[in-house]
Amino acid sequence: MFNSLSNKFGDIFSRLRKRGVLTEADIDAVMREVRIALLEADVALPVVKDFITSLKAKAVGNEVIQSVSPAQMVVKLVNDHIAELLGSENTAINLAATPPVVIMMVGLQGSGKTTSTGKLALRLRTKHAKKVLVASLDVYRPAAQMQLEQVAKRAEVTSLPIVEGEKPLQITERALKMARLEGYDVLLLDTAGRLHIDEELMNELKAVKQLASPLETLLVADSLTGQDAVTIAKNFHEQIGVSGIILTRIDGDGRGGAALSMRAVTGQPIKFMGVGEKIDEFEEFHPTRIASRILDMGDIVSLVEKAAENVSQAEAEAMAAKMMEGHFDFNDMLDQLRKMKKMGGVSSLMKMLPGMGAMREKLGNAKVDEDALAKQEAIILSMTKKEREFPKLLNGSRRARIASGAGVTVQDVNRIIKQHLQMQDMVKKLKKLGQKGMMRGGLQNFMKGMG
Repeated sequence: MFNSLSNKFGDIFSRLRKRGVLTEADIDAVMREVRIALLEADVALPVVKDFITSLKAKAVGNEVIQSVSPAQMVVKLVNDHIAELLGSENTAINLAATPPVVIMMVGLQGSGKTTSTGKLALRLRTKHAKKVLVASLDVYRPAAQMQLEQVAKRAEVTSLPIVEGEKPLQITERALKMARLEGYDVLLLDTAGRLHIDEELMNELKAVKQLASPLETLLVADSLTGQDAVTIAKNFHEQIGVSGIILTRIDGDGRGGAALSMRAVTGQPIKFMGVGEKIDEFEEFHPTRIASRILDMGDIVSLVEKAAENVSQAEAEAMAAKMMEGHFDFNDMLDQLRKMKKMGGVSSLMKMLPGMGAMREKLGNAKVDEDALAKQEAIILSMTKKEREFPKLLNGSRRARIASGAGVTVQDVNRIIKQHLQMQDMVKKLKKLGQKGMMRGGLQNFMKGMG
């Protein structure tokens, strides 16, 4: 998400950094370019106008003109404003009520409500240790209730048994009763959507809301619908009242205008975003982190969190101890590749590293994709146990055998061997530095040596 906006801002600010002193005319020119970039990203016009007015008022002040690095100050102001536009701070889901806490999912048909219900249920079960019940109130779309049943199985939560012929309010009453009697912490109500907003849909939602008294009413909106998503959000909030937004298909939206507009239009926070098709590809929405990603300043906090979720402390310590000894064989490399895959692959991690926007473009142009990780894994698995431990054994005939076993070329095998040698050299440098050297700032020298 936000790729086009990130690229545009990258161009604007790289030109800006080349200038030492900024005049008011320079700032006016930058504001025009920022305005165009936001509009091209599909951000709503009223939102853009407010954004530029507020930004310019601060940018033309003495704080920027007289600062040591005016360009950096402008970048910081834009970053702060985008974070503010997105909501400044992460707003966690509200579970502070006597169980069962009811959460109502609303939105148009096709917005991803049912999948998001399953994803949220999984998150509540795994991250919050909640006993979750889900119920589908969609009696109109063919097999909608069965779809939620299947999604619930994948999330390993309970789905309300389907009773043919029941109406949405009857299903809601039965779900509330089951949740109370069987001690569920959270009840998720997956309401029916329509292809467009209509009076019948809104009346039904109002009736369900009155009966269920949800603590949270979450609007599920498809980020690919752009400006339409903003109109939908406004209508739902005015008629039903939403407490938060879930943005779906974030991975497919290169512009991101819907995200930047929705918070401003509804006044309600974006709480979660669907970042992929898998049931666990669902993240909390952190405005400051997203703003940093847009301006190619990285998102190290999310990267560390993702690493912590996929690599235990014991594993990390064991690998660190090995590296401090200067040891790194193909078994270690295979372990690293698998951890990288679990964390979302190369492209996912690159989004979180500062200054990697241009590099992502180059990789995209070179058609480098996640299949490379699978290919490298296959090559290592084609090696014998002894070859993995002692890479020096890999002569020409062994390389040819490995290539044949992995279904790749000898050049591919040579490439991964070269990559392993480079990583081994880095590990040897790490050993030379030792812990004391690292503590004295040796890590910086180590990183320079990697370049």
